[in-house]
Amino acid sequence: MAKCEICGKGPMSGHNVSFSQKKTKRQFKPNIQRATIYEGERKVRKYVCTRCLKTLSK
Repeated sequence: MAKCEICGKGPMSGHNVSFSQKKTKRQFKPNIQRATIYEGERKVRKYVCTRCLKTLSK
């Protein structure tokens, strides 16, 4: 699974909980996008989570 190349965020695990409180495994996957980022004067394409994209645009 993909990871954010800036913060290192990856998939997390947890449970789906039904009405009867039966718990089954599930994964929470980060929203990873491929973005073009300026590092100094050059453009670099990286896989970045949307939270990091929002922070970079500020």
